Amino acid sequence: MTISVYEASVGVFVPYLGNLSGLLDRASAYARTRNIDPSVLLGMRLYPNMYSLRQQVGEANRHAIACCALLAGHEPLRFGDIEPDLDELKRRIAATIDFVQSLPRAAIDEAGDKEVAFTFKSGARRAFDGRSLLLSFSVPQFFFHVTTVYDILRHAGVDLVKKDFLGPPRPA
Repeated sequence: MTISVYEASVGVFVPYLGNLSGLLDRASAYARTRNIDPSVLLGMRLYPNMYSLRQQVGEANRHAIACCALLAGHEPLRFGDIEPDLDELKRRIAATIDFVQSLPRAAIDEAGDKEVAFTFKSGARRAFDGRSLLLSFSVPQFFFHVTTVYDILRHAGVDLVKKDFLGPPRPA
């Protein structure tokens, strides 16, 4: 069985970004039902030195965007510096999905052996080949942040189950 670089990147990021958007829908409904300011949920974190829920969503988007843009040889999508609310986070997830799906499949599929460099927020750069960027860095980073969003919301009392994280079964 062969799995393409596109399937292992865009094909993985897109459905889980959709699930992430669904988690935010559940957070919004929970805040409304409990009469909680949604910004309280967005500011929650699992530990004082960890990113907030808002930042976790941003990082999930950033890793999907950066990975796919590097693989395709395109400039990454960038968002403004405003502090996003729930609606803006959902718009950013939708924009991320649109962006990664707009990238040329052939360019991503051919990028497994391509040299790329990931730039950290600090400005430091780390070189990878496309396959190692995807499999040993970007996918694990992406899932760390999506999982942490799920965990923060569960910790806050939002009624979620594993299916909310995994989403519906997808055809192979």
